[in-house]
Amino acid sequence: MEQVQGSHYPARYWHVLEDGRVQCDLCPRVCKLHDGQRGLCFVRARVGEGMVLTTYGRSSGFCVDPVEKKPLNHFLPGTPILSFGTAGCNLTCKFCQNWDISKAREIDRLNDAASPDAIAQAAVQLGCRSVAFTYNDPVIFLEYAVDTARACHARGLKTVAVTAGYIAPEARREFFAHMDAANVDLKAFTEDFYRDLCGGHLEAVLDTLRYLRHETDVWTEITTLLIPGRNDSDDEVAALASWVVENLGPDVPLHFSAFHPDWRMRDVGPTPATTLAGARAIARAAGMRHVYTGNVHDAEGGSTWCPGCGGLLIGRDWYELTAWRLTADGCCPDCGARLAGLFEPMPGTWGRKRQPVRFRAGR
Repeated sequence: MEQVQGSHYPARYWHVLEDGRVQCDLCPRVCKLHDGQRGLCFVRARVGEGMVLTTYGRSSGFCVDPVEKKPLNHFLPGTPILSFGTAGCNLTCKFCQNWDISKAREIDRLNDAASPDAIAQAAVQLGCRSVAFTYNDPVIFLEYAVDTARACHARGLKTVAVTAGYIAPEARREFFAHMDAANVDLKAFTEDFYRDLCGGHLEAVLDTLRYLRHETDVWTEITTLLIPGRNDSDDEVAALASWVVENLGPDVPLHFSAFHPDWRMRDVGPTPATTLAGARAIARAAGMRHVYTGNVHDAEGGSTWCPGCGGLLIGRDWYELTAWRLTADGCCPDCGARLAGLFEPMPGTWGRKRQPVRFRAGR
């Protein structure tokens, strides 16, 4: 366990054990800590007789992105979203694509200090429709994320969690009560993959997905990074898609994303575009209505098609909208089928650009 340094903010979801250790109850890891120790996530720590969050009000960076980059294809398409994260993670994925942030063990890398009100105010001034908690998993900075979400909602902004869904049930209720949308990273569909490559358990994530779909109004999309030889077999893709259809319904969008060599899996090659196209076909055959490909140039796999007649509704080239055929109430103009998601009468025009944002110290 790491020793605590840096700022302290009172954390929720913990209790004292009979042996005097403090147990963190935020996620299924239930780290048990002596005074001065940090949990595996690195940012939640024991100080004295309680727990603290060491990254409250501090970020690894802010950027205005297209909402499609989260990825969310059925949530305010074409609009800008202010994205930020902190440091640390409660999983240990060997293939992490944001390892410099999620695996960070130096709190000093958090250069941007911003209060929840400052973040919400900046999002409004930048013309964003929403704020995303992303880059590292926001469940580990729950207190900061929830306070920021409250500030955003007070200004009419939507909130988005980009998360692996590895969170305990009690904390989950509070966290998602303040989110309007989520993209859940379903790493794979085998327990062996989660145990060996992520240091976690599949069932906890599936439980979060069931909770989001059946007990909340949070708009939910799913992303699976397909890694050659690890989780990209036809059988596993078919099993994953069938589970989603049976447990969540056919309208939940599923994004198959391309892996590139990173972190501790640099010996594995990138995902071929043909693998993504094949996975998309398998998932559609299993009954899923909205299946997308990501991290590759694939206009067909990135576009939204009518679940009724199959016509093009939203065309996309990377993150640029190339076609918009939804009616003002979110339906197909040809057959009248309603498209699941949150849509405005007209699409946004942000496109594929990214705009880094710097906060002044103490803002």
